[in-house]
Amino acid sequence: MLNEIITRDLLRGMIDLHVHAGPSVAVRKLDAIDMTEAANALEYSAFVVKDHYYPTMMSAELCNNHIAGKRVKVFGGIALNNSVGGINIKTVDCAYSMGAKFVYMPTVSSKQHIDTHKGHAFPGASSRECVEENPIYYLDEDGALERSVIEVIDYVSQRDDLVLATGHSSLEEADALIKKAHELGVKNIYANHPFYMIGADISKMREWADLGAYIEINACVFLFGETPTPMETAKLIFDEIPLDRIVIASDLGQKNNCMPIKGMEVFVTALMNHYNISQEQIHHATKINPARILDLY
Repeated sequence: MLNEIITRDLLRGMIDLHVHAGPSVAVRKLDAIDMTEAANALEYSAFVVKDHYYPTMMSAELCNNHIAGKRVKVFGGIALNNSVGGINIKTVDCAYSMGAKFVYMPTVSSKQHIDTHKGHAFPGASSRECVEENPIYYLDEDGALERSVIEVIDYVSQRDDLVLATGHSSLEEADALIKKAHELGVKNIYANHPFYMIGADISKMREWADLGAYIEINACVFLFGETPTPMETAKLIFDEIPLDRIVIASDLGQKNNCMPIKGMEVFVTALMNHYNISQEQIHHATKINPARILDLY
């Protein structure tokens, strides 16, 4: 009974900025309604539905408008993959008009993602596609950002309620993106799992945090991936990155992984019990900082 009370207190008010909930081209463990109902039961404050293939604002709006007794707020966004036409300002504008909160640079269409997963399947990918991805790399031959990317950054910079996320970019792409976003005054810059796939070391993460980027620590790759990232990496981030720049998210919902809420519980409990991360640090990384990003204060 005591453990249950502690768990509920830990989860109450939590905000998960990275949930893979269906419907999706990829098979998911749960859909957005399932996640909303589970989050309501444990008194979450909010969560964000992310999908690699289609915009998620529609799912979020339906959950917000039609689930009785809802406490949790649901948000969506758009990943600029081939399935939505790649990196283009019109797609972003339409998504924002429908309530998008996050704009992600390419994920499954990213050249970095495709190269990283050559020879083995990506657990969060679709198995139903017939048309191959056209790899997206958004730096030109001189290492500068493509014009289409600068247009997107500029668009986000003029809207404080939008979040610009790195997606599955390469280190070089993410570095250029974050620096330009800082230069143009983007309020919310979000570095998706920079230690995973992107390949940033702690000095680069610290540099990005100094430029205003939030550094995401995602439960999925630490505890539930095929080749888990060492938990010591999460500890290092807490030791080296300012607390007001750290976000813990689940990045869960894949069909072969655990439920997002359970994953968050297991992950933050492990951080507290085995890596001396305090409850106050967990509170900031799962509640305070995500609330700032979503402008819930």
